[in-house]
Amino acid sequence: MANILMVVSAADSLTMKDGSEHPTGYWAEELVVSHQTLTGAGNTVHIATPGGRKPTVDQVSLAPESAGGEERAQGFRDYIAKIDGELAHPLVLADVDVAAYDAVVMPGGHGPMADLYQDADLGRILVAANKAGKIIAPFCHGPAGLLSATDDDGAFTFKGRRLTVFTNEEELGGGTGENTPWLVEDALKEKGAVIENGAAWSSNVVRDGNLITGQNPQSSENVAKEVLAALS
Repeated sequence: MANILMVVSAADSLTMKDGSEHPTGYWAEELVVSHQTLTGAGNTVHIATPGGRKPTVDQVSLAPESAGGEERAQGFRDYIAKIDGELAHPLVLADVDVAAYDAVVMPGGHGPMADLYQDADLGRILVAANKAGKIIAPFCHGPAGLLSATDDDGAFTFKGRRLTVFTNEEELGGGTGENTPWLVEDALKEKGAVIENGAAWSSNVVRDGNLITGQNPQSSENVAKEVLAALS
């Protein structure tokens, strides 16, 4: 069985275009479904955050209309409560030795747009994981974390790689809208990533070698399953 590092944002707000603070964190479905799928297959998952701070769940993601109904929302709440011990005491990202892991998984929510996109420790981990050919699997807004990965000359580690991410259409139409401070899809394109998005709000997973990406919350389970397939 594999050891998997799950990198989660520690941010609880995102500064919007107009300067206001928008409450955020990780998206419940993405963390719960991926964690449940990966551990359910017998793998060990260690959660890590910047500074080892307990991550905050985006409350919007626990609303029935966001979660797919009250029963599903309650299931997310129950699972989060079940792993509260892990969430309350995550690994400190700066202390992580990527050599101990077979894969790095990064769920989204808007949190990564506030911290992971420029986290030097995550950048170090991703560069090392990529050089070693380890599986790297961010999804939804998680690919914002890829922006932290640059080589000694400042070149983007994932330039030219095929990937998917929460789309501009999804952000502007159902995410944080026109007040979004920046668009992850655009930022990755500007760095040289090759974006391959599917229909809005439908599962879309793109694999390019060791890089596995998912477009949105609906892609969570399929990303985790692709990680399992890659590790098997």
